Amino acid sequence: MAAELTAGAIPPEGQGDFFLCDIFGAIPKNDLASMEHPLFSLGTRPDRRILSYQHNGAEITVTPSVKGLATIHDKDILIFCISQLMAALNAGRQVSRTLHLKAHDLLVACNRETSGDAYRRLREAFERLAGTRITTNIVTGGQEVTTGFGLIEKWEIVRKARGGKMVSVAVTLSDWLYRAVLSKSVLTLSRDYFRLRKPLERRIYELARKHCGRQNSWQVSVETLLKKSGSASPRRVFRKMIRDMIEAQPLPDYALEELEGDVIRFSQKAAVTEAVLNAPSLKPATLEEARALIPGADAYALEAEWRAMWVRTGSPRLRMPDAAFLGWVRKRAAE
Repeated sequence: MAAELTAGAIPPEGQGDFFLCDIFGAIPKNDLASMEHPLFSLGTRPDRRILSYQHNGAEITVTPSVKGLATIHDKDILIFCISQLMAALNAGRQVSRTLHLKAHDLLVACNRETSGDAYRRLREAFERLAGTRITTNIVTGGQEVTTGFGLIEKWEIVRKARGGKMVSVAVTLSDWLYRAVLSKSVLTLSRDYFRLRKPLERRIYELARKHCGRQNSWQVSVETLLKKSGSASPRRVFRKMIRDMIEAQPLPDYALEELEGDVIRFSQKAAVTEAVLNAPSLKPATLEEARALIPGADAYALEAEWRAMWVRTGSPRLRMPDAAFLGWVRKRAAE
């Protein structure tokens, strides 16, 4: 059973020793380690710097290939793979470190266009992910091991269309990332994450999601935020970009504000906070039934969406909240 997998365990393999990505609408998931630490370039041009980062005992060196460092937009591929694996584990399905996926499904799930140029950029992303090498002692799955690895071990185009466009791709994740998935060291992302086009907005959302979580707020100095973001900008430029974000408020779920002392505070946006604090509680058995209605779905993410909807509709009094929630889930399953 998926729940019995431990950090060092060998998972049950799927047919042919690979896992087929075929779960439509899997809830977006991201691994905790890469949300906490800067592993990806925020640049939009080839970035061939060697990145070194140390914080609270974590040491990371990220070395690019001739193609440059993997970017935060390249990370969409990993998020898609993690999301598919987690949905399968939650549904009790067998998984594997090697995944077969349809390029079109990946592009659609990550809110990307499906033009010929998009497929070309996708191939370049695979090359950067495989070429970028990481040396770190970050703990994943309860193990601290100093090791070097690529973000993905390998990839290959399994099938092409007549015009040469990739159709099906096989991706083998690194042991390090796969161990994080098996130990469920992941967090759910807002689907609107993929609507964030600016690299820094995506990185700041990751940090807010990781550190704020279900707390009402999280405060951090601009200096620490700059370090954890991985931005190559000088502090004054970075501060200006954060102030622009404060004015625009582009992040899903989280609001930013500047405090005295060069400190930034992230707060849950009102609807989310109110939903978490005041929505009717649900029984554990109700969440299990929701999982059965939408196999592979994250029941807690469904609960959060339902609570937010409950707030948007005026927080009506519910005599039977469990029945109301399951009715909403059934409508979602029928969509």
